[in-house]
Amino acid sequence: MSCEEPHETDCSEVLDHLYEFLDREMPEGDCTKFESHFEECSPCLEKYGLEQAVKKLVKRCCGHDDVPSDLRSKVMGRIDLIRSGQAVPDGDVTAGPGTETPVRAEAPGVE
Repeated sequence: MSCEEPHETDCSEVLDHLYEFLDREMPEGDCTKFESHFEECSPCLEKYGLEQAVKKLVKRCCGHDDVPSDLRSKVMGRIDLIRSGQAVPDGDVTAGPGTETPVRAEAPGVE
């Protein structure tokens, strides 16, 4: 999505890093650039507002469940691999070491 207007920070960069902005996982200078972009770009501001609302809804509805620390570690490890561009092995994140199973299991007798 792009508004087709020139901006100091390109729409594609803003949208590619939107979740980092929402989670405040980026340097303050980048946050400031994004805030300036939202002031002048209504399509990106709309997308930001939508993603912010979804994030709040998920937190309200699902934010009370404790996640096992080993599962959190495995998921974060996968995220780090993906962000670094490394190959991610196929398998169930919840499976223990050496017991990885396919993410999508077929029904018995189905090929």
